[in-house]
Amino acid sequence: MAEIQGKASASGLRFAVVASRFNSEITDLLVAGSVEALKASGCDDGHITIIRVPGAFEIPLAVLHAAKSQRYDAIVAIGCVIRGETPHFDYISQEASHGINLVSLQTGIPVGFGVLTVNTDEQAIARSRPDSTNKGFEAAMAAVEMANLLKQF
Repeated sequence: MAEIQGKASASGLRFAVVASRFNSEITDLLVAGSVEALKASGCDDGHITIIRVPGAFEIPLAVLHAAKSQRYDAIVAIGCVIRGETPHFDYISQEASHGINLVSLQTGIPVGFGVLTVNTDEQAIARSRPDSTNKGFEAAMAAVEMANLLKQF
């Protein structure tokens, strides 16, 4: 029986990190976690491009252009949407999630999903700490593994 799986080595791979500026106190920590993960898995600093967009709603379009550029083996999407008093949270969260997934499926470029969709500031802080719970780190590692996995097909 054959088994195919990705490895956790980013050596020789190129990555884009598309990050929302909105809620920057959180997204900056998620970006730092992503970069830490990429470097820890062997990615050269010069093979990481950080692309800033205004908010989570704009992430899918930037991810699409990064994927279509064919400059990157994988992309990491970073954002933070915190529930408020209106349905705005639901629309933004759903469209960002759907758009990011659609890009990956349409282009074949893996996209690590590091967009927090949380109810409170405290939940966002807990998921962006500079430790093993950082969701930016996790999203980058998923992108690394998927980039390696797809190269085997």
